[in-house]
Amino acid sequence: NFRMCKGTFLELCELLSPALKRQDTRMRAALTVQKRMAIALWKLATPDSYRSVTNQFGVGKSTVGVDVMQVANAIVELLLSKVVTLGNVQVIIDGFAEMGFPNCGGAIDGTHIPVLGPDHQGSQYIHRK
Repeated sequence: NFRMCKGTFLELCELLSPALKRQDTRMRAALTVQKRMAIALWKLATPDSYRSVTNQFGVGKSTVGVDVMQVANAIVELLLSKVVTLGNVQVIIDGFAEMGFPNCGGAIDGTHIPVLGPDHQGSQYIHRK
């Protein structure tokens, strides 16, 4: 249900632990990084409601909401620059041109990226969506 193997999950926890680790207080013990990651990934991977996730993990509804946002922010801050890179754009465009796709900078299956058609040569622009 987490959409990843255990090794990947643990590696992700280790990479994000500087941003997600919390200290215990006199009032309560802090949630572990693993539990916080599990809550966030479960919510992101399934169409469950916050109430359903709270019952699954034994935490409050507001905890789930805050946790999902903090994990998402930690991923953006710590991992986005390491994982999502475009690379040398000209090399990518040249590679697609060799395959018969001129002026193509990438291909993502199932994702619609709006592109404005050219003012001139509008008949050359095909936009099926």
